[in-house]
Amino acid sequence: MNKFNSINCVELQGRAGTVRISPAIGSIAANFSLMTEHTVISVEGKMLVETTWHNVLAVEGDDVHLEGITRGSLVHLTGRLRTVRYTAADGGERTFTEVVADSLKVLEM
Repeated sequence: MNKFNSINCVELQGRAGTVRISPAIGSIAANFSLMTEHTVISVEGKMLVETTWHNVLAVEGDDVHLEGITRGSLVHLTGRLRTVRYTAADGGERTFTEVVADSLKVLEM
């Protein structure tokens, strides 16, 4: 049991961008971008759309179904956030955040 009682949970539904499928141990994995949109009405009454791109890692399994995922697919997923740090070719330290999917379903291809 986690003694800190922490929660790290994400639920997203949006359109897939670039999809890269690669072999994983005993399965396949997909790294892809996912676009979500949030719409608000400004003080002036104009509709404003905020687009956010998320990096997603999904490994095919019991609740992760990658069949049919392509650019433009409507995808629903749940998962957790993970921050990855690495050293780039220029020697600089880089950091990015990705969503690691626990469940994923392609709703529309």
